[in-house]
Amino acid sequence: MNILLIAGGWSSERDVSLAGGKVVHRALDKLGHTVTFYDPALSLAGLAEAVSGKDFAFINLHGSPGEDGLIQSMLERLGCPYQGAGPAASMLALNKAAAKVFFAAAGLPIPESLLLNRKPEQDWQPILRYPLFIKATTGGSSLHMEHVAGPDHLFPALERLFAVGTSYLAESAVDGDEITCGVLGTLQGDEEVPEALPPILIKPATGKIFDYTSKYAPGGAEEICPAPIPAELTKRIQNMALAAHRALGISGYSRADFILKNKQDPMLLEVNTLPGMTPTSLFPQEAAAVGLSFEQLVQRLIDLGLARHKREARQ
Repeated sequence: MNILLIAGGWSSERDVSLAGGKVVHRALDKLGHTVTFYDPALSLAGLAEAVSGKDFAFINLHGSPGEDGLIQSMLERLGCPYQGAGPAASMLALNKAAAKVFFAAAGLPIPESLLLNRKPEQDWQPILRYPLFIKATTGGSSLHMEHVAGPDHLFPALERLFAVGTSYLAESAVDGDEITCGVLGTLQGDEEVPEALPPILIKPATGKIFDYTSKYAPGGAEEICPAPIPAELTKRIQNMALAAHRALGISGYSRADFILKNKQDPMLLEVNTLPGMTPTSLFPQEAAAVGLSFEQLVQRLIDLGLARHKREARQ
């Protein structure tokens, strides 16, 4: 197949996207596909020409313009199939405040939070218990995030954050182990059936927060897959990941992140519609735990995207 590999973009996660794009490129080569690389940051207007003659687009973008649904919208208008969530599900998942509306409606436990669309006055205090995490509403990779231990640390954190962004979510911190759980579709005929993958227990090397360095630096965190937790808890986390996947209308694949409160009560933090595909990424580790090599995972995502494109063409 002639495949357009889309990576880069203009978000703060550009470097992560490009690093993953190199790994995906090698996998596509091994699978025998002809690959053309395209970076929308260099020429968004060039997407139509880049797609011409291609059988499929593989998206490896983080943040805008991939996880917000922009590229997916353009590809659909251009008639080119791609992997993963559609435009609406992508936009809802990326916006943490919007996603929480649907998680709550689905009965999923989530931390208390407050949307901040402008910088509060200096004497403002949230109706949330400390400590807090304040994070970008539409960001990822733990960039533009502050841990606020108490009231005295709040305004300096807000000053730093609003100097680089305009919308944040304040969320009561929950103590506990970090768990992530992927969902991957399987094909039954032309129909897609989502299945939960084995969860991963994450232990940052610093012993504190699973931040940008912990996520992407080799040895930044211990990631144990499958997570060494009771079978009943594993099943509960998998069911929650599936429920979050369905609540947002995601197709193909996703990865849900949790905090395990009191070592037994998972709380949903967020869902990623374009999980990382770097050598240290979580989703490929989970796929490997069920016997899928990286190349097989990439091909599965292509097959799922092609099948969805065919289903939608019949509607």
